Amino acid sequence: MKFASAISNVKKAIGFPIEQKAYSPNSPEAFELFGVRQTYSGVNVGGQSALYVSAVLQAVRLISETIGSLPCKVYRETADGKEAAKDHSAYRIVHRRANEYTGASELRTRLTADALIHGNGFARVISYDDGRPYALDYLEPRSVTILKDKLTGAPVYRVAEGAGTRDYHFSEILHIPSFLGTSPIAFGKEAIGLAAILERDAAELFSGGRRPSVIITSDERIPENDAGANRFLNILKDYRRWQINPKEPLILPPKMGVQTPAMTSTDAQFIENRAFQLAEIARIFGVPPHMIFDLGRATWGNAETMGATFLQLCLRPWLDRWQDAMTTVLLNEEEQDSHYFEFVTDDLMRADAANRTANMTALVTNRIMTPNEVRAILNLQPLPGGDELINPHTTSNAAPTTAPAKENA
Repeated sequence: MKFASAISNVKKAIGFPIEQKAYSPNSPEAFELFGVRQTYSGVNVGGQSALYVSAVLQAVRLISETIGSLPCKVYRETADGKEAAKDHSAYRIVHRRANEYTGASELRTRLTADALIHGNGFARVISYDDGRPYALDYLEPRSVTILKDKLTGAPVYRVAEGAGTRDYHFSEILHIPSFLGTSPIAFGKEAIGLAAILERDAAELFSGGRRPSVIITSDERIPENDAGANRFLNILKDYRRWQINPKEPLILPPKMGVQTPAMTSTDAQFIENRAFQLAEIARIFGVPPHMIFDLGRATWGNAETMGATFLQLCLRPWLDRWQDAMTTVLLNEEEQDSHYFEFVTDDLMRADAANRTANMTALVTNRIMTPNEVRAILNLQPLPGGDELINPHTTSNAAPTTAPAKENA
């Protein structure tokens, strides 16, 4: 395929002399023309193809499905603190249903996965006649082109619709970008490509393509004719039948033997390399290694600590992007002074039952939370008098009693 016309147009635009050249589709020059760099391993690593590497699939699922599972609410600032703004039209969109056929959780999962795989996730805002948001409609990332307004510098989103395109204001498109607007897969394609090669090599190893499962030796030279070849094949068939039913004796002709290759130190190093690539992929996505099931150094103690690290260092930037994006398109300028979006992350911080019980007990006894607030977290019905901030260990609701009189001796 020739790209001469494309090169000519580019050079005309920047004032270079025109020079036509032919490029092969697989040549490095052709990839550089479109801003794409091949991997040194030669493996083509793209958004969807990278998901066939199990560690990449788990990392994408982990981040996107966790963000999708976290409840998101609209809050309104009040004199006493804050309250859930259930009367706001955006509350239903982010907390329950993004539209008639898509749940809020499903849309968050899909847009986050798009950002991880393709670099950006998009949804179009459908509004009432008065401007209030009514729903969010998912957009394929390949159908959206990000432009810039020449006067204001604000982003303009050009969406392919039917046979043409339409430009949307930045307040009409919910945009979830990845870091620098580029997928982690694109930045980490070398590590992912190496993991794919090691995975393929392991498959070939155990399927027998990388090393023969058996070597039949002979002290005499086998004639290079049809009779000699057929004799050798019959010996090999006898050996394979013996592998199926090893109870039968294996009888080989005189001066012939069987050797089974053993795993060498190089093969052991190969296994270590596969394990190291799991840590590399975890590093690319910013997730703790044990969360993509690399349990080599995980313990019961540090797994809980790494869970908190997952929230603070990996999920928090994504949640901030979501909150900023929703504020831009679902709240008007006046509402942005008093309303905000917030993800409820308490479930991610839950420890085991004993530690959780001790933590809630301390919150109540130190008058940080009321008993009914704790019961609400546990999905229990409130108790009468449970809305007071009291220490149950030092306060009693029982009526004072009079000590019995002492009898005179």
